[in-house]
Amino acid sequence: MLPDHLPDHSVGVVTSQTVTIEQPLKLACGVVLPTHELVYETYGELNGERNNAVLICHALSGDHHAAGYYETEDRPGWWDHYIGPGKPIDTNHFFVVCLNNIGSCFGSTGPMSINAETGEPWGASFPSLRARDWVESQKLLMEYLSIECWAAVIGGSLGGMQAMRWSLEHPNKLLNAVVIASSMKLTAQNIAFNEIARRAIKSDPDFCNGSYLQEQKAPLRGLALARMIGHVTYLSDELMGQKFGRELRIGDLVDRNADPVEFQVESYLNYQGDKFSDSFDANSYILITKMLDYFDLSREYDNDPVAAFKQARCNFLVMSFSSDWRFAPQRSREITDALLAAGKSVSYVEIESDKGHDAFLLPNDRYEQALKNYLARVAQQLTGDAR
Repeated sequence: MLPDHLPDHSVGVVTSQTVTIEQPLKLACGVVLPTHELVYETYGELNGERNNAVLICHALSGDHHAAGYYETEDRPGWWDHYIGPGKPIDTNHFFVVCLNNIGSCFGSTGPMSINAETGEPWGASFPSLRARDWVESQKLLMEYLSIECWAAVIGGSLGGMQAMRWSLEHPNKLLNAVVIASSMKLTAQNIAFNEIARRAIKSDPDFCNGSYLQEQKAPLRGLALARMIGHVTYLSDELMGQKFGRELRIGDLVDRNADPVEFQVESYLNYQGDKFSDSFDANSYILITKMLDYFDLSREYDNDPVAAFKQARCNFLVMSFSSDWRFAPQRSREITDALLAAGKSVSYVEIESDKGHDAFLLPNDRYEQALKNYLARVAQQLTGDAR
């Protein structure tokens, strides 16, 4: 239930909205979605000049609920620490938009949706996606909201990939791109982890070749295992050592008749896996991890990132975290170097943190201050433009 007293600087109680985009969306794979639904939330108010809108792009398992509280829940949105009045993404100045992207499983058109041509859920037959498809869908929502240009497009991980793709696909539609803990393409190791996770899902007998909804089943064990694999890679070795070490939760190493030994870290991962499998869709997980694998910012530019970024016109803030080995600081420095070589305005900040890849979602004073300072300057520029 909703807390008795909402925290200071909260956007408060929020509600999601659903829109049917009537304009056809041609995907990169060639399939055309005649219409599609998007679920989204907004925080703050759009100003008279309609120039203070900020787009928040979620990562693999994210959704539209980035900030505030629902009436029936006591848990805030996934980026609540960073969105709200007086926070880095300050709703006193910005109109913040966050949507659940197509292919996901929180209300927007995806594998769980009904395919109008068959009358059955799309399931594994949902067309493959690219990051550019998410950007094009976001642009259609932008037009629906009568927004001409984003003050900033902001995202971490896969969200940062979307921000970079925005800068290339629609360079006149954003003033700033904030790219956090991201990369211009996945490393072979990242692709390998994603494939292991997908194989875990597909090996579940209840996967039914992706038609589990029609069979009234769910590959919960496979999806839980996939999440456990992913979750380990999102944390740093240092953090896991601090949180769990080799502490036992139950069991006895001497008495054979006692409960089997279970380490604290095992219990934690089992809990995370089970919780995730209860809320996410397996086909969506497969679809979006494949989208991550396919992402390559400079593929269409002869694999020259400098040539790719020459298309951009916005300013950039690139941020990384010292202990993030899934999207290491080196990847962010590569983005920054390519932007500098392309003659673009870019600021780069590397944050000291022991939280691994998940650090971009968690409180951190230096991270918070760096993001706040950058966006405060954006807000000041908008005020100057309005005059």
